[in-house]
Amino acid sequence: MDTITHDREIVKQVICEYAQLRPSHGEIRLDTVFDEKQEHYALMQVGWDRGRRVRGNLIYIVLREGKVVIEYDGMEAGITQDLMEKGIPENRIILGFLEESNAGWAMI
Repeated sequence: MDTITHDREIVKQVICEYAQLRPSHGEIRLDTVFDEKQEHYALMQVGWDRGRRVRGNLIYIVLREGKVVIEYDGMEAGITQDLMEKGIPENRIILGFLEESNAGWAMI
């Protein structure tokens, strides 16, 4: 299996595992969004909690130039360790939401 296919399957697997979790309150569903053409992967939350609308990203990952770029990680423990435990090397994971991890990283 080539690197991009390997990374794609791991990212999708980790996001699907998080999608099985249920929020502790409110009527909130977790939706996976997988765009394999552009290599964008997300976990969205949508619903209602205490009379207020809840919506937005919980996880947003982009596969680019042989790297797994975590653009947003709203999970309590973070997903980096999950990705590494499933086989993505730490040196190919970029924390896109931290400025210092982007040193020298060309944005496309």
